Amino acid sequence: MSNTPHTLAEEFPGQMDRIHDLKVSDPEFARLLEKYDEVNDQIHLAETRVTPMDEVTEANLRKVRLQIKDSIADALRKVSQ
Repeated sequence: MSNTPHTLAEEFPGQMDRIHDLKVSDPEFARLLEKYDEVNDQIHLAETRVTPMDEVTEANLRKVRLQIKDSIADALRKVSQ
């Protein structure tokens, strides 16, 4: 979806090459990226009221997105060490 906020390129500026390398070499990391995109899209649809949802559900999705983002950051840190 275009114009979706919180894209990986925005969240991890300058790290897209490393993200791509990890994605093609680590199936678990690739699934993590897919999950991030799915959750991020759901949040975007809720924010734009395309798919309205209650505030608790939206807040929980935001927490999940943050947990996934933390996992992505951890994986990137491990690769750079």
